[in-house]
Amino acid sequence: MSSDYSDGNPRGQVGRGEGRVGQVKEVTSLANPIIKDIRALTQKKARDESGTFIAEGLKLVIDAVELGWTIRTLVYAKAAKGKKPVDDIAARTVARGGLVLEVSEKVIATVTRRDNPQMVVGVFEQRYGNLRDIKPRANETYVALDRVRDPGNLGTIIRTADAAGVSGVILIGETTDPFSLETVRATMGSVFAVPVFRASVAEFLAWQKQAGVMVVGTHLAGAVDYRTIDYRPRPVVVLMGNEQAGLPDELAAKADKLARIPQAGRADSLNLAIATGVMLFEARRHLLTLDDRG
Repeated sequence: MSSDYSDGNPRGQVGRGEGRVGQVKEVTSLANPIIKDIRALTQKKARDESGTFIAEGLKLVIDAVELGWTIRTLVYAKAAKGKKPVDDIAARTVARGGLVLEVSEKVIATVTRRDNPQMVVGVFEQRYGNLRDIKPRANETYVALDRVRDPGNLGTIIRTADAAGVSGVILIGETTDPFSLETVRATMGSVFAVPVFRASVAEFLAWQKQAGVMVVGTHLAGAVDYRTIDYRPRPVVVLMGNEQAGLPDELAAKADKLARIPQAGRADSLNLAIATGVMLFEARRHLLTLDDRG
């Protein structure tokens, strides 16, 4: 991010932490370099180069900070100034060496590209887990997604995975960016709660071989009704294919089970996020049954 904050005057120190002091600045111009940098985070190239992304909304920002995510910049509209939760998160940001920008509603609207924007926006460091560090335990569930393309689908799946108690989301191959503005919006904050991992097909298959997991793939040609699979006690990876093409042969051939979701009516397939939700909550049902049995 740019270090030239010439437009906007320092408003004083809000807090101290770990020997560093952040700053609070007032910004009114769309031409301010830091605002330009934040606006650029709607583009993948800028996110990749900076390793950062945008999250909108006071609750999301507070949740992220409480979960230990590193906040680089907090932006809030003048109308939000003086509200205790906003003042508190501003103080926490400054105490961690972050920058706080107090801006006009016009400026914050251009950051979020919305006519009716959230009053608080945070810029956070991206975080990916290393697939090699996953040591699956009995009765854990993961979801692996092959080349998911739609940001809304990915965001909804991450949110659903959070609700289903999933231990991590594994992105295989060239997928849509989990830290895009659209995806983060669709997660409703769950992107901060569910670990996300990236892997090539070869890396995923190598990990699968040594991790001791049962991989259950969904496939139109699947021979097993998803409701008949016993997910216990091995750790399970629910493997979902691309929105258009489904699971490629390379991955389908290595799955321990290929499951199908029986359907009625004229529809021949389900939306990827819906199908993933069905599979994840079926796995959760098995785990809850096991818990009930002690």
